[in-house]
Amino acid sequence: MQPKTQMPSGDASKGHWMRTLVLNAGYEPLGVVSFKRALTLVLNNKATVLEPAEQQFHSASQEFELPSVILLSRYVRIPRSRMIPLTRRGVLRRDNHRCAYCNRSANTIDHVQPKSRGGQDTWENLVACCLKCNNLKSDKTLTEIGWQLRFIPRMPSGASWTVRGAEHLEPQWDDYLAAA
Repeated sequence: MQPKTQMPSGDASKGHWMRTLVLNAGYEPLGVVSFKRALTLVLNNKATVLEPAEQQFHSASQEFELPSVILLSRYVRIPRSRMIPLTRRGVLRRDNHRCAYCNRSANTIDHVQPKSRGGQDTWENLVACCLKCNNLKSDKTLTEIGWQLRFIPRMPSGASWTVRGAEHLEPQWDDYLAAA
């Protein structure tokens, strides 16, 4: 029989409550997991808590500090490259959901060099775009319509892009992500 657990107050019951940064044995950030997964790793001696959160988790017979940052006991090899996959959501996030042409709120993406003119699906050729600018630009080049980009589009970098699940950073993670 499993012990009853008491969920902490707040948004915990909705699943929005606590996330934990996981560091490899060499202190390299690996990803972000739920507090339940982090607590399981700690209880099974597969990780140690480096930064506890202020909240606690209660079972029928025990009380645990929830971890904000954990360090794996063994080094995990990462075969994947640190290339950031190109997605529509990623382009919008990189551009802060602002149109690359007029700076209004953007909910579409545009090929700077149109696909019909040989433009590729790359970080350097895709930008966030508002619907109005996307329709006005159509399949024209920037030179043809006299427009300019507000910035030079590039593949994003930084820990929040290479660490899985770190789209929304917690303040306790800053020191650990700065080295990434």
